[in-house]
Amino acid sequence: MARRYDPERRQRIIDAAITVVGERGIAALSHRAVAAAADVPLGSTTYHFATLDDLLVAALEQVNAEWLADVERWVREAPPEASPADAMAELMERMLQGDRDRLELEYELYLAALRRASVRPIVARYLDDTAELLARRTGDLEVARQVGALFDGLLLQLLLTGRPFDRAEARGAFERVTGEGRGGAASSGDVAGR
Repeated sequence: MARRYDPERRQRIIDAAITVVGERGIAALSHRAVAAAADVPLGSTTYHFATLDDLLVAALEQVNAEWLADVERWVREAPPEASPADAMAELMERMLQGDRDRLELEYELYLAALRRASVRPIVARYLDDTAELLARRTGDLEVARQVGALFDGLLLQLLLTGRPFDRAEARGAFERVTGEGRGGAASSGDVAGR
């Protein structure tokens, strides 16, 4: 029997891994579950991804790339007159009103790095890339790292507790981190012009 040419199989396997984690959690990730979701033979998953960590890394890289593209688009399209605190509160609100399942999936994959050392470099690169994008709004890379940490912390708390989003509270937290209102941060016009 001739081997079927299937150039999209690797990508279908990655997509299936993301689906499995999104629907059933990271504990359900197995070669067998992914093979069933991708509608491929079990051997295909181990051919393309020798270990589950290899598959998890590929899934996380794809999810991170999508997230970074969204952040980059947001940075590019955010009104230049909006302060960084206003812009971050607006982004957070938009994310929480969007696909909550997708947001939970992103954080579940992100937090997999706590137990899987092979995933940590991917998460570290994601954090660095996110900070560089946010620095376009804050004007300072260290402030951008702090804003990113606050953003993740607030989102995780809201996802875990089910508390309603309070835009004024989020804006106030971002103002404190960016130094807005105290003369500690560049004006939004200065930041957007860089």
